[in-house]
Amino acid sequence: MRQAAARLPLARVLADAGYDAEHNHALCREGLGVRRTVIALNPRGTGRRWPRTRYRRQMKRRWCRRLYGQRWQAESAFSRLKRRLGAALTARRPLARRREVLLRVLTHNAAILHRHRRGFQQSKSRL
Repeated sequence: MRQAAARLPLARVLADAGYDAEHNHALCREGLGVRRTVIALNPRGTGRRWPRTRYRRQMKRRWCRRLYGQRWQAESAFSRLKRRLGAALTARRPLARRREVLLRVLTHNAAILHRHRRGFQQSKSRL
């Protein structure tokens, strides 16, 4: 979050229940100046109706299903990339990792262009 906030201002943060901890909410809100965090509440099997901490209580009270529902698009894209190009980087040095990530992005874009172009060729009528 700190690296992302250093690159661009964040108004809202969407995350899954794995990041539902008060210190994550506090970091985003107080430390990074994020106006709103939309992190799915993890009930932790305690059976409590309302969370005890400040930001988790706010999340429970002001939950926005419409906003959180948009996360599926990002999750779907990440899943597709990992499935097609692999989930782990093999490079060890930071510069080599950066190059490997850029190569994966180029490969992904080339695959999309190839599929798009092939689709147009198939739609032509055959005489």
